[in-house]
Amino acid sequence: MPGIQIEGVSKDYKNGPHAVHDVSLEVRDGEFMVLVGPSGCGKSTLLKLIAGIEETTHGRILIGERDVTHLDPRKRDIAMVFQNYALYPHLSVRANLGFGLKLRKTAKTDITQRVDEVAKILGLEEMLERKPGELSGGQRQRVAMGRAIVREPQAFLMDEPLSNLDAKLRVSMRAQLSRLHERLGVTTVYVTHDQIEAMTLGQRVAVLRGGVLQQCDTPEVLFEHPANLFVAAFIGSPAMNLVEAEIEDGEARFGTCRVPLAAGSHLRGRIVLGVRPHDLKLGSSGVPGVVQVVERLGTETHVVVGIDAPRLRTAALAEAIDAAPDDDILLAEDDRAFFTLVTEARAEVAVGDRVELTVDPARLHGFDLETGEALRAPAETPVPA
Repeated sequence: MPGIQIEGVSKDYKNGPHAVHDVSLEVRDGEFMVLVGPSGCGKSTLLKLIAGIEETTHGRILIGERDVTHLDPRKRDIAMVFQNYALYPHLSVRANLGFGLKLRKTAKTDITQRVDEVAKILGLEEMLERKPGELSGGQRQRVAMGRAIVREPQAFLMDEPLSNLDAKLRVSMRAQLSRLHERLGVTTVYVTHDQIEAMTLGQRVAVLRGGVLQQCDTPEVLFEHPANLFVAAFIGSPAMNLVEAEIEDGEARFGTCRVPLAAGSHLRGRIVLGVRPHDLKLGSSGVPGVVQVVERLGTETHVVVGIDAPRLRTAALAEAIDAAPDDDILLAEDDRAFFTLVTEARAEVAVGDRVELTVDPARLHGFDLETGEALRAPAETPVPA
């Protein structure tokens, strides 16, 4: 099955900034690629460029070996699934599934066979004679996916197909989507603003910001080796803790806090220091602070601690949390930095407690204060997947 090649693609608007700017990306044969980023980052526009719904300003798009840059959407042999289902309410599930094939004048026997096969795959066999209004949200989304699958296209393009579902149903549908992709093996490009969805579904994930591709790699590499401050702040839940620090005498210093560095650390000068919540522990020595929030989630506990260091303010961090640099969320009355840690479910900790956070020196991240680019030793630079 063919992959998709996106070569230096841009989409410009006359009265605004680039919607997509000089994006080059390879979606491999049979790969499940996720496009993720905050609202307005260009991910849906890029999907529409692949589909031919919008025209590219520069660059080209290939599906398999065909240049489809200026090809009519109907001739690209792709199928799209949207968040709003777009089912015909007056038609049965069977008729909805087979509608596209009927338009293509496919033989009735072939339509019946393919609809029955897809209904079996998606567990819709007992619903074939029902109307969409008789179905739940999850069932309707399965019908929408089935309508795309029955066409047997070269690629699936999915634009936030689970966003209208409740949280529990989204988890269930994510699992179904993963199993479906394993079974069909069709090249898939999937758009979402939900980074948890991106990390659990994507074989590789492309992170966009302001129409520009920031990093494309496996979920593991994005989490462990973010290319810049934006990716670091956007990927991961809870988000990475970030603070401005000075590197001196083998330690990182921020406010009154001191964190030792690993032997031979490459970090130098004034940087943005990052540490994942799962890499912090409650200890007897380390970064002192006062507990502000305790969230007990059953399997683990999230603890938010106010520390004696100023809050970090950068445009990249602000956009990663979907806020402007001068929004209230970054200009709270309490100007301290806050560190979140993930600890055991029954941890004995309460709001107002004075605690010490122990940091694993080997798990620290560093970013250039001006550019936001990750600071790495040469041996640490990840090879793109």
